[in-house]
Amino acid sequence: MKAADVLLLVLDLAGTLVFALNGALTAIRSVRVDIVGVITLGMITALGGGIVRDVIIDRLPPATFSDWRYLAVAGVGALVAFALGRRLDRIALSINVFDAMGLSLFAVTGATKALQTGLGPVQAVILGAITAVGGGTLRDVLIGQVPSVLRSGLYAIPALVGAGITVVAVRLGVDGLAAALVAALACFTIRMVGLRYGIDAPTPRDAPPS
Repeated sequence: MKAADVLLLVLDLAGTLVFALNGALTAIRSVRVDIVGVITLGMITALGGGIVRDVIIDRLPPATFSDWRYLAVAGVGALVAFALGRRLDRIALSINVFDAMGLSLFAVTGATKALQTGLGPVQAVILGAITAVGGGTLRDVLIGQVPSVLRSGLYAIPALVGAGITVVAVRLGVDGLAAALVAALACFTIRMVGLRYGIDAPTPRDAPPS
């Protein structure tokens, strides 16, 4: 396996892990579910975006079903969240942090895989964002909430920025670990700054308050 492929796999699995933690913790906090519900929501959050990505680029079967490591990592992440629950907050790893980490990593891997299949730069940016927000959108629908991508101040925008930086880096021939980290860090920073200071994306003038 090439070094670039190993890097992409590591980033993809890292995103899978943190999104599994995020989905499971969201389940514990937001709805009354048992261990099956916690693990299910954790795995859907972790794997949903990647499945959508692979279906769109016609990479079938999706990596989730062709590589056991995705299911294993998602399952372990969900189980860890179920076992530790609220104690994770005591080490400053909140739901929002996990969400921002997963968003950042999947924006990078989604855009990179899109480019590898021959899609253009604009399409790659869009697919990177879809990969990043897909699992969280499915999670929110299942627990009866308006998806974060439709209501949260800065959610899709950071994903688009991270995917955009990734595409530019690849086009300039500087793709690699450094470029991936810069793109992911940019996405993560924008998302966390938006949460910290309550920065919202523009909304219609007559829209009701959130």
